[in-house]
Amino acid sequence: MSLKFDLSAADLSSAELASLKAMRTRCARRILLSTSLSASGHPGGSLSSLDMLLVAYGILRHDPKNPRMEERDRFVASIGHISPGVYSVLAENGYFSEDDFLAGFRRTGSGFPGHVESIVPGVEWDTGNLGQGLSTAVGMAHAFKLKGQNNRVFCLMGDGEQQKGQIVEAIRHAVKYKLDNLTVLIDRNKLQICGSTEDIMPQCMQKLYGGLGFNAVKVDEGNDCNALYKAMRDAYRNISGVPMVIIAKTVMGKGVSFMENKAKYHGSTLPADDLAKALVELGVENDFPQWQAKRKLPVATHTIMPPRTDYPIVQPGTPVVYAADKLTDCRSAYGDALLSLAQANNTPGQAPVIIGISCDLEGSVKMDGFHKHSPQAYLELGIQEHHAAGTAGAMSCENLVTFFSTFGSFAVSEVYNQNRLNDFNHSNVKVVATHVGLDVGEDGPTHQCIDYLGLMKNYFRFSVFMPADPNQTDRIIRHIATHAGNHFVGMGRSKTPTITREDGSVFYDADYVFTPGKADWLRRGTDATIITYGAVTPACMEAWALLKKAGKSVGVLNMASLLPLDKDAVLEAAKPGTVVTVEDHHVETGLGASVATVLLDNGLAPKMKRLGVKQYGGSGAPADLYKLQGLDAESVAKTVLGMIG
Repeated sequence: MSLKFDLSAADLSSAELASLKAMRTRCARRILLSTSLSASGHPGGSLSSLDMLLVAYGILRHDPKNPRMEERDRFVASIGHISPGVYSVLAENGYFSEDDFLAGFRRTGSGFPGHVESIVPGVEWDTGNLGQGLSTAVGMAHAFKLKGQNNRVFCLMGDGEQQKGQIVEAIRHAVKYKLDNLTVLIDRNKLQICGSTEDIMPQCMQKLYGGLGFNAVKVDEGNDCNALYKAMRDAYRNISGVPMVIIAKTVMGKGVSFMENKAKYHGSTLPADDLAKALVELGVENDFPQWQAKRKLPVATHTIMPPRTDYPIVQPGTPVVYAADKLTDCRSAYGDALLSLAQANNTPGQAPVIIGISCDLEGSVKMDGFHKHSPQAYLELGIQEHHAAGTAGAMSCENLVTFFSTFGSFAVSEVYNQNRLNDFNHSNVKVVATHVGLDVGEDGPTHQCIDYLGLMKNYFRFSVFMPADPNQTDRIIRHIATHAGNHFVGMGRSKTPTITREDGSVFYDADYVFTPGKADWLRRGTDATIITYGAVTPACMEAWALLKKAGKSVGVLNMASLLPLDKDAVLEAAKPGTVVTVEDHHVETGLGASVATVLLDNGLAPKMKRLGVKQYGGSGAPADLYKLQGLDAESVAKTVLGMIG
């Protein structure tokens, strides 16, 4: 059954309290059965937070028959390990049957994973990596503010989880942008895996949130449904401009005497004999053997929710064509394209379509033009990259075309796990990183991101594009804006020549359309092929000219689409019998490794050399750093000559 409370009431009625008590018993039984049946899971925190879950679903707008209705409020379970509690309450509210849950929990192929995932009807976001759920909730709440919608967001968190630094970043965002449509619920049971939160890492949650600007409300009886109702009701109706946190003092393992206040039961399940005792305490039948038999049947998959597919209609704007003699940087071309997209889609006085997020680098990543045109759509989140990446993913799932820009080392290496969780969640975030590779130059190796492709290869839903010049940058940016999915676009810092044809005309002209998985033959040749991309493409073009003077016919293939890769073009590039890959990336994990894999998979063994970054770069002019690592035009030409004779 489900309840819907009258929020004008000062207290819950005796009938509502009786219903909640009965619901709690049924849900507690499911929590214990599911974890014991799978011999894994987290019953203790599920039981301590159960009352908060039940009351929250009596307050929030939601529809079990239409789990993704636009008007629904959002509930983010940041403590994803309490999936037994979340699934039990969703089953109680009619999102799926008890049979579906208990027979499938933690079984391969079922719709009920060990940590909450959005394949479960009613679950908004895949969580489990603690400390990131609040960033997700903040992103959702901010998206609703930008769109003028009155959807509310509740985020349930653990107290041990508050030790994560990213949470502070999310708190500051919520306060700065006055997200009073956000309520944080903290399950304050004072226990985590290894014992007391006060022994492991003490902190005061009231001071943590209150000191940064939240309205912090303490509920001393966090398993009292009426006390929870009053606090959540006030939070739900909050229009003060100040976000709220409810810190509810609860009991780990609540409702089963021998489990209460025991850290052991954070992640320990009950063996059959203890389960029998617990079910007696709850006053319910012990039907554990019957469920064991049901779990021997094939896994049912009918409850699995498909990924979100909605994406706004985006006008691409008018492409910019930079002249053959124009020397500019790709990041400026990105800024121009982003401004053009804003002009085509963000109408003053209306909800924006395109939004931009950066971290104290507005001018460096060229978002200043966008900011001036669409001030409400530009989010300055300070030096908080972990939170920025997480909240960008959430906002991108609320029909906002979300660009997140910072330097490569911060957009890739530093927030690897945040991007990973966005990928799990089928987000549509556009990560555009400037200052990538040795081209960062004088800033030195800490800022020279040389692992972007190597890391991004580990994701399954990210594309990776590296433009060769400002014209290709312009088209790639317009492409990722108009297409759903997670896209990474990287570029260096320096000004770069416009790529031209042999006759001197612009290669990426007004007729050029960027196509993922399609490489571009900048030059054709019969003796060897240079495969390259990004900031070192001009050096490869110079190498081609040097080789031509030496009487050699060499092709130059621009592999701007690194994920997906143009495998057919790689095979064609191997036909002359000699292949050289050139990249501003760690030589072992970049394009060279991808090309070698394609050739090996197809049984080909041409002469091949991989040129890339072989050691951390120093601090100096990019040209000097490239020469030091054999990535300048003369070194590339010499390598090719040495291979073809």
